[in-house]
Amino acid sequence: MPPPHLLDLTRTLRRTGRLATGVDRVELAYLNHFARADFPAFGIIRTPFGYLLLDKAGLQAFQARLTGQVAWGRATLLSKLARGRSGAVQHAESDLRRLAVGRCTRSRLPHLLHTHLPGGFAYYNVGHSNLTERMLAGVKSAGGTVHAMIHDVIPLEYPQYQRPETIVPFRAKIVRVSSYADRIIYNSRDTQRRAEPYLSQMGRVPPFTVAHLGAIPPVVDATELPPGLPPERPYFMTLGTIEPRKNHKFLLDLWDQMGPDAPPLLICGSRGWNNDAVFRRLDALGPSDTVRECTGLTDAAIGALLERAAGVLFPSLAEGYGLPQVESLQAGARVLCNNLPVFEEIAGENANYLSVSDPSLWLSTLKDWEKNQPTAQGEQHFEGPQWRDHFKIVLSLT
Repeated sequence: MPPPHLLDLTRTLRRTGRLATGVDRVELAYLNHFARADFPAFGIIRTPFGYLLLDKAGLQAFQARLTGQVAWGRATLLSKLARGRSGAVQHAESDLRRLAVGRCTRSRLPHLLHTHLPGGFAYYNVGHSNLTERMLAGVKSAGGTVHAMIHDVIPLEYPQYQRPETIVPFRAKIVRVSSYADRIIYNSRDTQRRAEPYLSQMGRVPPFTVAHLGAIPPVVDATELPPGLPPERPYFMTLGTIEPRKNHKFLLDLWDQMGPDAPPLLICGSRGWNNDAVFRRLDALGPSDTVRECTGLTDAAIGALLERAAGVLFPSLAEGYGLPQVESLQAGARVLCNNLPVFEEIAGENANYLSVSDPSLWLSTLKDWEKNQPTAQGEQHFEGPQWRDHFKIVLSLT
């Protein structure tokens, strides 16, 4: 039997009740795999009061609640004591406390792990959360090995795109990964190439595995679309949090150049940070404008829009992977990206690439795509990387 696998689910607890985006989807994919795996699997979660340990039955119960198959239970007084947390998180933490096979205060973490996972185990952290000194040192002292995923090092490469208060903590996480990791899991060769110079500066470059992330094609349900969607005219979309590196400004500038005859542009994603100029432009939009900000759409609604879009646009200035690009291609949509190496590594010839340094080429392509709709959406099927292949690579090397 392989050693027990211990998955950190701290991020998933903290994000309960929110629409899962990139990194969230990765941790959820690991939860789904570990919950039905044929190896011993456990979950560890940091709460404001200590740690909770779930066995495989607990993982399955957590997954059932996250997917709506089972309703959350009542929130306990203890879960309500910590401030600044949503009701959904309070209910989730209360249920996890009831489901846990072990719990402890922070200082007792090594004892908890050693008691329930004697003889060694493999700890997986794939969410960039809970990469603390206490957690990693506790795993090591209890005889575990550390397998940490690095999704990107954008906060170190492009600090101007980040919230200022997040840069120092992110660097500290990568320093701890450099020190403690027995293996780093990279989502792409591009991420590996970009991360290793920083790890080298920090003193140690751990062994690594590169495994592309899987993506699950969105379920399509047009009944979940709000009134007015999809537009009757050929339209374009962009997917992702409205943050500086996603480069929504570039698209807004293109639409300004095209003027009142421009095709509709649907900006699908929640507002992020450091983007006040873009937010002001979005706030100034009127009902008759061709640009429309679409927030809170379900995956099924996004899938319905992707099916009929003239094209999906990704002028990002920096990416670690690009799950929305992969999901758009899986839906059969035409995709136009900035020519970032990671996009070309993952999507190859299935996507179209133009540098954002040449807006005129983007404009001519948009006009051509508006006039020439795809005759059969999804005619050239793009399967993309699969989770089964990801886990074959990652878990066979534990």
